This record gives sequence, C-alpha cells and structure tokens, in this order.
Amino acid sequence: MSEAVPDLHLEVRDGLATLTFDRPDSKVNLLTRAVMLRLDELLTAVEEGAQRGEVRALLVKSGKRRNFIAGADIEELAALKGAAEAAELSRRGQEILLRLDRLPVPTLAAIRGPCVGGGLELALACDCRVASNHPSTRLGLPETRLGILPGLGGTLRLPRLIGLQPALDLILSGQQLAAQRAKRLGLIDRVLDDEDFDVEVAALAAESARLRAAPLPRQRRSAVSRLLKDGPPARWLIERLARRALLSQTKGHYPALPAALKVTVSSLGLSIEAALEQEAEAFGRLAVTPECKNLMAVFRLTEGARKRAPAGEVKSVKRAAVVGAGVMGAGIAQLFAYQTIPVHLVDLDEARVEAGLRRARELLELAAERAGWSGDHLKSRSACLRGAASYDGLKVVDVVVEAVPERIEVKQEVFGRIEERAQPAALIATNTSALSVSELQKGLEHPERVCGLHFFYPPHRMPLIEVVRGSRTSDDTLATAFDIAVRLGKTPIVVEDSPGFVVNRILSAYFTEAGHLLQTGISVEQLDQIMSRFGMPVGPLRLQDEIGLDVVAEVSRTMAAAFGERFASAPIVEAVLATGVTGRKGGRGFYRYVDSRSRGVNKGITRLLRESSQGKPPSTAEVEERLVFSMINEAARTLADGVMDSPETVDVAMIMGTGFPPFRGGLLRYADAVGLSRVADRLRHYADSVGARFEPAAALLERTTFYAA
Repeated sequence: MSEAVPDLHLEVRDGLATLTFDRPDSKVNLLTRAVMLRLDELLTAVEEGAQRGEVRALLVKSGKRRNFIAGADIEELAALKGAAEAAELSRRGQEILLRLDRLPVPTLAAIRGPCVGGGLELALACDCRVASNHPSTRLGLPETRLGILPGLGGTLRLPRLIGLQPALDLILSGQQLAAQRAKRLGLIDRVLDDEDFDVEVAALAAESARLRAAPLPRQRRSAVSRLLKDGPPARWLIERLARRALLSQTKGHYPALPAALKVTVSSLGLSIEAALEQEAEAFGRLAVTPECKNLMAVFRLTEGARKRAPAGEVKSVKRAAVVGAGVMGAGIAQLFAYQTIPVHLVDLDEARVEAGLRRARELLELAAERAGWSGDHLKSRSACLRGAASYDGLKVVDVVVEAVPERIEVKQEVFGRIEERAQPAALIATNTSALSVSELQKGLEHPERVCGLHFFYPPHRMPLIEVVRGSRTSDDTLATAFDIAVRLGKTPIVVEDSPGFVVNRILSAYFTEAGHLLQTGISVEQLDQIMSRFGMPVGPLRLQDEIGLDVVAEVSRTMAAAFGERFASAPIVEAVLATGVTGRKGGRGFYRYVDSRSRGVNKGITRLLRESSQGKPPSTAEVEERLVFSMINEAARTLADGVMDSPETVDVAMIMGTGFPPFRGGLLRYADAVGLSRVADRLRHYADSVGARFEPAAALLERTTFYAA
C-alpha cells in the first residue's frame, strides 16, 4: 500500500507504516491546513491497516536531511480574522493529533533538524522520540514569541511528559534545546549518531513492528515525584512565582505569556478533553490580539531580511581573519569559529592576541553549554581559532574584518597594512559604527573590495549586522558580505554609507533627547523606568552605560558634525563626560558596577544632575513622546536620504539592533499605529515649547503612513 501527495507520504511495508513529511521545493516542512487534513486522511488508512493486521507500528519522519517540521504556516496564522476561527483551527488540529496519540499501534518520531512548534507537538503525540545529535537538531515551542501559545496539545502533553516546571521553562522562554539536553529532560528517549541515524531508526522501527510494542522503554516519573513536583500545592506555588517573574520581565506587555502559564498549569488538573478545549479557547483569543499581529509581522520581516540578498556574485569564503583582538574583535572571531570557519586573530600586541583568543574560547564554551554540544563539536570549533602579532597570516584568508578603535586615522593605517598583506581577491570589511566607509576606501589600490560589516555589541548575542556599501564597493563585495553575515547566523540589512548608518543615527537622536530630558531634572531611574515600561529592554541611560559613554560621545560628535544642531548634546551630558566615567566597562557611568554587575545609580552623577538641572521635569507621557517621536522623525529623514530601502528595513534594524519592543511591530509600524498626523502635531508642539530639533521632517509630513494600508 503506498499513497503520496505533496508534503506528506504514506508507505506500508512488512507491517511498518511510514509517514514522511517532505514539502516540495522547500528546505522546511510546515503543518499547513492542507497537510493537517491529509494527515487526518492517512491516519484513517493507518487505523484501517492496524485493524486488518497489516500495520503493526508507525514511523513518523522527514524526507529532508536537516529539517523535521518547522511548525505551522505563519502566513495562515497571520490571516486569521477572528477568535472563533482561530480556536476552531486549534480544535481541528488537536483532534488530528489526538488520533495519532490514540493509534492502536506503537508510534515513533525520528527527529533530525529543527522540530519546533507544531512539529514538536506532533512528536509529543507519538509514543517514542529519537533525535539526531547533529547541531541542527533543535526542539522547542516558540509560540509565545509570536504572541500565541501551543495550540495542538503542547500545553497538555509537555508538562505530563517532563514535569510542570521544565515545561513552563520551555513554553514561556521559547528556547530551543539540542538533542542531548532534550534527552536529559525526558523529552527525547534516545539520541542517535547523525551518521548512522537512518540505519538506526530503520532498525528501531522494524523492531517495533515485529514486537507490536514501543521500540524503547518510556521514561516515566514515579507517582511520588509527580505528586511532589506537579501536585496542587506545587502547581499553586509554581504559578504564583512564575506570574510574578513574568510581570517583572514584561511589564504586562505580552499577554501570551500569562495566558500560556495559566493554561499549562491548569491542564494538569483537567481531563484531556477539558485541557484541550481551554488551550483552543486561549489560542483563539491570543491569535487576534494586536500584539500577536505585530509579532507575526516582525517574524516575517526578520525572516524576509535574510533572503533579500543584494545583486552580485558571492565569492567563496573558507578562511577569515579579524584585525584587532579587543572585546569586539574576539567576539567576531568567535562567530567565525562557531560556524567552523578557520579564523586568524591579529593584533600587534601578543598579550592582547592571547587575551582575545582566551575570550573567544570562553564564548565558545558558553555556547557549547547552552547548546549541549558534544566534546568533539566544541573541540572542532575551538581548533578554528588561531592568532598572531603579525599580519603575515592574512595571505591565505578570504575575508578580513577590521575591529580596531573608532578613529579614522587608526583605521586608515590598518587598512593600508591589510591591503599590503591580504591576497588581491580578499574582501576587507570595517566594523566601524559611524565612520565613513567611503573615506576608508580612499588611497587603497582596490577600494571596490572594501565594505562595512557593522556588528553590534556584544556580537555573540546581537542578531543584526549592517552591511554598508561605500561609494566604490562592488556588487560582488556587497553580495559576499551579506552572505557572510547569514553564514554567521545573523540578520543582515544593506545600508548606504552615511554617518551613523541606520541604527546609530536613529539611536543618536534617542540618546540626544535623553540628555536634554536629564537637563530638566528628571532622575536617572525615572527616565530609564519610563522606557522600560514602554517595552525597551533597558532605558536609554543604562544602554549608554552598556555601549560605553566614550563610544556614545564619539558617535554623537560624528552625528553633530554631519547633521548639525539637532544632535548637539545637552550641557549636562558634557558635564557627565567630564567626570571621566565610561559606563559598565569602567565601573562607573550613570550607574555603578562591581564585577560588571549593576549596584545602583552612581550617586556622584546624581548629585551632578541635581546641581545642574533646569526647568521642570516633564510628565511620563511627554518623556515617552519626546524620546520615541525623536526616533520616528530621524527615521523619516534617514529613509528620505536613501540610507536604506524601506520602512521594513528600519523596523528590522531597530528591533534587532536596539531592542525596540517587537510587540509594537517596529518603530515605523508603531508610528503608523499612533498616526503620522498625531506624531507631526506633537513634534510641532515640542518644536515650539522645547526646541527646534523637534521640527517635523519634510519626509514625515509628506506621508500619511509608512506602510501601505
């Protein structure tokens, strides 16, 4: 018996039924409506085969070597119009997976590559799960990051399998686990070597069909353990503590998180049918909230950004070098090594080279711990790191990333040395955050191979890279740089050479206004708290401490020189800088730090602000408007100047480069939600009452929206 349709195939041989997900012309499998309906039909065939004795076991696998199932189709979810429609979609999917769960034959899910969202919920409905040990294998339920919750039974099956607290950790964080970590939690029954995966899976499935039993012993928690960890008293305490932590983290902005918490906890005290119904109802309510719509729009934006490669031929990059072994250079070197690209770390000081290599290795070890790598995986990546106090190693590399201090004369000297040593075809990239790439190209024999690759600090965490086109950058150089960023696991955006590029130009407007607000006498804590409540990960003053006040000041001077008075610092900012504070790295900034941990506001700065304040602190609403609308105004100018190609690029940049709250959809999507006429009116108000820096940009006044209605 053999049947086949696009995306899903069923074959029965020697008592073993094999369901293979294989979406044509795609690297990933998705659980679309059509696939789920076809799955329902094929489960009927499996049931009938089991009744006739022809099917004695079921294997669920993927036809793709590096993807199991990547979850639901985001486009279908984003198109849902009402809560009732969304809830019914969930119910129908639950019914289908419940049939899988209740098949009268043993079921085995063979997981290789990403198994997330609905893919993991499908695997949870099987009796056993085995997974490949390849690093691409990841398991998780990321639905809350999209403003929804697992809607195919995940909130029911996961806590019953691995326990309430571990289940909540996965559902509320959206994190994805490597196979070994999933095995330790009891989510996976066995981890198989990737090279022998197909052979071992086939043997396990055949054995299951022969025995008419699960091929592996199930990991079951004792009744005492379940009572102690998941009984009513434990559930009450876990929910109370988790709810308090969520409120502290989200300030109440992400409704999917408390909803997922409530549904997951209460599922343990309900029948299967009642638990599934509450999950479906909650899914329906969440799927049509503004937060969900915005988060899904952001997901589509960021996924789309990685696919918008510029025209040009991508050159092969097999070896890399990083010049500058400071914190930033070491972090960039670690990114190459993480992807098993041999990288040569260069600095003229041997001690700095050794320190940089040590930091890069430490970052790899942290990554290994988080990802659950084997010792061999870590060893192979660490072996990619090399270093020297000489430029000689550049002769064999395909790309050189410069990461020396942010001074034009220093970078120009380094670029000259790089060009002398590097092979003629090597791409040369600068990690400058604000300096002109076109200026750095001057005097070079081959300026066409130079571009910007602006990594954000810390590079191992920040997902964005600005790929900067200088005036003489070739299309092939730009295309290769974009490809490098994608290979490093980052989201690249292409920007034209302009002071501050996109992120730092808009962020400078934000920081400039924060300084002027300090001048009014508002406290450091209050200013940061207002923006944290708005949804920013940290307030503007804390963020400046993280970046480094000296770095922020240098960028600010560059912006003021390029664009004039609207970027002029408030007098109080110059007074703060004159005290010599540099932020976290120096132990003192707007806050004080001990062993890099914050220990409260810097009292010396507090006294200085109190003595220098002028006027009256504005209201919370005014603070929020002045900071956010300043960014919107500058973003409109940046778009008009042609620095980037679309509002979408701005929103990707601000979300991934500054942490602008994703639930608001991005800076310019938020501007549309407020209304551009409202933004312009408030800017005029502040231009009259506060200063000319708020004068609405012509590019803002010319628009009715940033995004097409």
